[in-house]
Amino acid sequence: MQSTRVAVIDRDVCKPTKCNHECQRFCPPQISGEKVIEFGADSYPVISESLCIGCGICVKKCPFDAIDIINLPSEVGEARMHQYGPNTFRLYRLPQLKRGYIVGLTGKNGIGKTTAINILSGNMVPNLGSYDSQVSWNDVISHFKGNIMLNYIKELSSGSLKVSLKPQAIYQIPALWPKTVREMIDKYDEGEAASWISELEFSGELDKLPSELSGGQLQKLALIVAASRKSDYYFFDEPSSFIDVNNRIRVAMLIRRLAEKGSGVLLIEHDLTFLDYASDYVHIIYGEPSVYGIVSNLMTNTAGINALLNGTIPEENVRFRDNPVIFNAHTDTKSEGGGVKLLSYGAMKKKYHKFELSVSEGFLNESEIVGIMGANGLGKTTFLKLLAGVEEPDEGTVSKDIKISYKPQYLSSDFDGTVEQLISSGSNEWNSDENMTYLIRPLRIDALLSKRVENLSGGELQKVAIALTMLRDSQVYALDEPSAFTDIEDRIMLAKVLANYIKRNGRAGLVIDHDLMLLDIISDSMMILKGTPDKKGEVIGPMGKAAAMNAFLKDMQITYRRDASTGRPRVNKPDSKLDRQQKMEGHYYFVG
Repeated sequence: MQSTRVAVIDRDVCKPTKCNHECQRFCPPQISGEKVIEFGADSYPVISESLCIGCGICVKKCPFDAIDIINLPSEVGEARMHQYGPNTFRLYRLPQLKRGYIVGLTGKNGIGKTTAINILSGNMVPNLGSYDSQVSWNDVISHFKGNIMLNYIKELSSGSLKVSLKPQAIYQIPALWPKTVREMIDKYDEGEAASWISELEFSGELDKLPSELSGGQLQKLALIVAASRKSDYYFFDEPSSFIDVNNRIRVAMLIRRLAEKGSGVLLIEHDLTFLDYASDYVHIIYGEPSVYGIVSNLMTNTAGINALLNGTIPEENVRFRDNPVIFNAHTDTKSEGGGVKLLSYGAMKKKYHKFELSVSEGFLNESEIVGIMGANGLGKTTFLKLLAGVEEPDEGTVSKDIKISYKPQYLSSDFDGTVEQLISSGSNEWNSDENMTYLIRPLRIDALLSKRVENLSGGELQKVAIALTMLRDSQVYALDEPSAFTDIEDRIMLAKVLANYIKRNGRAGLVIDHDLMLLDIISDSMMILKGTPDKKGEVIGPMGKAAAMNAFLKDMQITYRRDASTGRPRVNKPDSKLDRQQKMEGHYYFVG
């Protein structure tokens, strides 16, 4: 079978002035006189993909692991949509859009999802791989002849389509808009903003500046602005980031209303519960981060998410992960008499100027992972800080006999050095056989070691922070929102890593997260927080997972079922037959 050669050089880690040009010196055809690898005026190497024989010697010889050589089937190579330059990332195929439906797009970070959304929203013209020449919309239209997306491309290029984009980088809003939130919404509102403001309980933020908003509030603002425009197609890039699970379901319902009015929606999302609830169809984008991404054929919602969890797309003869994700539907370990108690704590209270947190007494067992759920503003982070000794309770005490390693919610990248230097400063044992096998390699930290901390992406920084937390000599690990900024593949791996690392050593874990699927995979038992956000919070539990999930979902008035194929939790559509039946029976969380 003929193949297409893909050669990519990571300029963030390539250091041509600090090596002996091993990539060129050991290249067999280069030695024979072919100019396969040449160094440009900027001193960086350029690999000729047409002359490269794909032997992989340069990959192995590069002292900085800066080179990737991949062979793809030729038919994939012919579907190249965009390439940013020589030996850089390239995207193959585009997602398919459908009026009146929501199409989900999910996959690893750095694999082309945002590139795809920028092309389809008209923010960039795809160069079809011709990065060194000017490509026009007419060229793109010719490329799409016979393709189901031809009419969309024609309408997009002519300007006759009205599109609205909710970007990923919501943190840039304060720098771009110095006026009030109300003025921003009013500028773009075409009659749709009022219902979103009401549903998302956002009216109290309207007279604030964007710089005064939290991450979750900025996300709501971006969603309201994008949805307030009457458009043919809407694009939502990671709309669940920074918002709690209560609001995630609400946002999913609101996005569904846009499709029900006849608009098309493309949704990029890593929270599979959110994606499952909101989408009608799914594309998986697979490949190698920063190297290449391939958009799969369109699948139904169920088939697409199950394929993602199984790690295979049978119809395309593709395997992108070695092992499927396994859900243990019957795990429910918390009981007063079972297990060896590792940590006990008494009733506590913590008071701030306008907020009070109450904690009931509880305990953690060896080899137990406790998931913590609740709306934002109820004190989840405060609770972890009390246990970890970062803050002291106003009433009650926490045992000082147990070492607790704490990963905060908000991370800093101000370390002056590489990832390897940072990890080495935190642990002398970081590269032991056990740590490399069960922590460093599974989280793919080994691929980041030569990167400077200040240059890490949000997802990369999150994984490094998790590794640092787990490497400390502690009996309990407390992790605040470890899934933030990470993609679905990293979340799946994170669940496996935490379970293996904690349980094989007889330790315990506390995990706050808003991704219910991650908590369902990883938790042996759970805690829930109730109360009034920013005023009063109460920690309840730990308790059995089924009891906690049932109480939590009952408050939200949503029901879960188990997927018959994978066992994954799925949200029932409101007022569906199964939703009504489970509510009548009191089974909001279906375990069996």
